[in-house]
Amino acid sequence: MTAVEQAGKALAALVAAGVGSAAVGVLTTLAEVSPGLKNVLNVYDPVGPLSGKTTVAVVIWLMTWYVLAHYWRVRPPAMQSALVATFILIGVGFVGTFPLFFARFTAH
Repeated sequence: MTAVEQAGKALAALVAAGVGSAAVGVLTTLAEVSPGLKNVLNVYDPVGPLSGKTTVAVVIWLMTWYVLAHYWRVRPPAMQSALVATFILIGVGFVGTFPLFFARFTAH
């Protein structure tokens, strides 16, 4: 495996982790806004909707990692761009899981 292929796969893993993190944040906020989605995400009753949020986020993470690794194996993006995107996506996920954030979208 060439250095370019290795770099592409590594950057794909980083960006995919950011996408998975953002998915958890977005799903957490959407589940608080939509009681229907909250019920759909309740895959395992003892855990509640968190079971569905994490399951969907892991599927999104794996699919993103696979697709990006495929496309970036020959021509990866600039490392700085991939890292900035990763940190922004992780930030979106981080903020989306805070009650102070998602409570702004719920009806009181």
